[in-house]
Amino acid sequence: MAFPNVYTHRKVAETKAKSCDICFKLSSSVLITPDNKDWFYVCPAHLKDSGFCTPKVDTAAIEARKKRKLDEEIERVKKEYEEKQRKKKEKQEKGQSGDNKDEKEEKKDTDDKPGEDGKKTQRKTNQGSKNDADAAARVEEENTEEEPRVFELRSTFYQQRLNKKRQAEIARRNRERLQDPTFFPSVPKNLPS
Repeated sequence: MAFPNVYTHRKVAETKAKSCDICFKLSSSVLITPDNKDWFYVCPAHLKDSGFCTPKVDTAAIEARKKRKLDEEIERVKKEYEEKQRKKKEKQEKGQSGDNKDEKEEKKDTDDKPGEDGKKTQRKTNQGSKNDADAAARVEEENTEEEPRVFELRSTFYQQRLNKKRQAEIARRNRERLQDPTFFPSVPKNLPS
């Protein structure tokens, strides 16, 4: 009957939003126990209230996440470095195979044509904006992951949840008893003497 005082925060669709058990405002946030025995709607503002619940921090998961992000960042930097080194080698090989005069003339020709330079700078700015969008997406993803997902209710609220579950169980048993035909006494069949 009793369930652990560990609740996981989950979001539901806005169309499935129901009233918060605390303040009765519409909410799409749900606190649910790991074994799905108890769940209730709650406003996200209540999750930040230390009088209602406290977040349970899983330090091992946080460390693993940080390590994974660090590894991904290292891999990304390595790839960028290898790409730069490859381009540098290509330029050196190109410089050794061709005359320096031809390269200088090509450079002057590209400087004289503003349309091509404009395209190059535009490509660079587009790449910069894509990188900015990627960085913004990573920051947003980090912020959503930083919010605690597991909570422990304060003892008074946890007792209220237990009492509510007990009352619901008692009401269910009473309904079943009333539907059972042997619950009520039968009419006496013998005449009284």
